[in-house]
Amino acid sequence: MLKELHTGVRQEGACLIMEHHPVFTLGRNGSPENVTVSKDFLQQRKIEIVRVERGGEVTYHGPGQIVCYPIIDLRRMHLGVAEYIHTLEQIMIEVSCYFGVEANRDQRNHGIWKSDRKLGSVGIAVRHGISYHGMALNVNLDLKPFSWINPCGLKGVGMGSMAGELQQSLNMDMVKTVMIEKITEAFAGKKKYSHPVVRKAKPKWLKRRLPTGPGYEKTRRKISCSGLHTVCQEARCPNQFECFGKGTATFMLMGENCTRNCRFCAVGHSKTIPLNSLEPQQIASAVQDMELSYAVLTSVTRDDLEDGGAAHFAQTINAIRHHCPETLVEVLIPDLQGNKDDLAVICDHGPSVLNHNVETVAGLYSEVRPQAVYGRSLELLKRVKKYYPHIITKSGIMLGLGETKKELQETMSDIRETGCDLLTLGQYLQPTGNHLVVQRYVPPEEFDTIRSYALELGFSGVAAGPHVRSSYNAEELYKLAIR
Repeated sequence: MLKELHTGVRQEGACLIMEHHPVFTLGRNGSPENVTVSKDFLQQRKIEIVRVERGGEVTYHGPGQIVCYPIIDLRRMHLGVAEYIHTLEQIMIEVSCYFGVEANRDQRNHGIWKSDRKLGSVGIAVRHGISYHGMALNVNLDLKPFSWINPCGLKGVGMGSMAGELQQSLNMDMVKTVMIEKITEAFAGKKKYSHPVVRKAKPKWLKRRLPTGPGYEKTRRKISCSGLHTVCQEARCPNQFECFGKGTATFMLMGENCTRNCRFCAVGHSKTIPLNSLEPQQIASAVQDMELSYAVLTSVTRDDLEDGGAAHFAQTINAIRHHCPETLVEVLIPDLQGNKDDLAVICDHGPSVLNHNVETVAGLYSEVRPQAVYGRSLELLKRVKKYYPHIITKSGIMLGLGETKKELQETMSDIRETGCDLLTLGQYLQPTGNHLVVQRYVPPEEFDTIRSYALELGFSGVAAGPHVRSSYNAEELYKLAIR
């Protein structure tokens, strides 16, 4: 089949889907040292060790695990290897989600994870631009054989299964049917895989003159010398020249690399680093040096931390209060994986505003925010307002990702029903060619109409416009909520 695709005898790819007999496979770089039991031990249990051509280390296959081998011409589909791996992971995430298991990607290794348990693996090989090998999803798999190896060469990694997460067995034929549907949607049903992506030209209203003067360079140097990160720079915010020119910035905590891989975001996704215990004091010193009356803190998402970084947020709020008791603090936080205790740690330290962005409409979450949950974000906002009514709450939505007017209105209504006070709405801009393509550029007059609708829903303050971002003119928006 590989030869036929390569020579052109065969035009269409295929996908082999199966359950293997019990077997350990070693990838091209696999080390036998990662099999921690003897050959005699495995022979007694009739488990083979087979060397294969895929990348990666050692893994286990057996009944109750769905293994898929897509054999497709990546060049013909205009798919790079990184995007292909991302697609395989997305297929497994969507299959898991269909059956009620919320799985995510993880920085440690390709595949899909539920907390610290790996549910699905990816191991590919490519020859002449044609893929073979692929992905394995643990459905009803007996996980005991994984204890006899270092899965994927990672010591101390726990393996999981969909059945284990749900505490019940699943119908394998039904899971295979859903898997086939998701594979078909990914490789046959989406036009974006059939033709090269062409980025739309930006309309005139998105073009703006950059502010001039000493303010921008002064702020940039202060940030650079401090060694701190700002979301303004990391996320390539279009307003950074204006904000730096005013002497303001949004500080980004906990490093510059995120454990999630939202397809709209320009923040990095490389290996995370341990928290810098000095960062809270460093940020407080920068706030004092910049003489800020209003400081905005945000962070990368750190699902690798036990508390998601909640204590680090709290320490930074405390440090700013100590150095600058008159400075108001707004925090823009991740979803903390829905952990109410971690949320309480932040809220107990009394930020003036707590912002958590819903980002997009519910129907686009699987494509835009595959590791997030729409309802979980709404619940976070609702919980803050219920238990900390004195804290102003805020959220934001990007436009131009393919949402409909009805979906947008429903999302704004959902956010307002949590008791949320403030809302920001801005144009999504594609950071690089590897990110989601802009589906539509929303004109300024439409933003005005949307803003009016949001105010009718009861928001105290709404910022809406092509260049609006979560922290844009944050202090001015806060003042609208306390009038």
